[in-house]
Amino acid sequence: MTLSLGARAQILVMVERGDTATRVGSGDVPVLATPRLLALAEAATVQAVRDGLEPGQTSVGTRVELEHRAASPVGAHVEIVAELTEVDGRRLVFSFIARDRDRVVAAGVIERVVVDRERFLAKLYG
Repeated sequence: MTLSLGARAQILVMVERGDTATRVGSGDVPVLATPRLLALAEAATVQAVRDGLEPGQTSVGTRVELEHRAASPVGAHVEIVAELTEVDGRRLVFSFIARDRDRVVAAGVIERVVVDRERFLAKLYG
């Protein structure tokens, strides 16, 4: 495992109807759903470290802090940037921020743990 602090990834999305709280079931308004925002932030963390993991390794989410500060309507472009801020053995800590045009819509911290993919799955299904 060769992971560097500061490893980053960004995801840019346009909010579509399928991304809304109404569709996801987390509310009844047509704005970017918090669970969908979290999924995008997690995807950015996965991308940030993908090239630094050994063959057969992956990472799994273990902890999340998320502050969803502003609503993003259908059609809004939202950029999510995740950065690796701490490596403690197998534990990885990322900060992330989500912005639309000129404001921060969300920010938080995601922790992941590096695991051997086959062993992890064997424990589930073995």
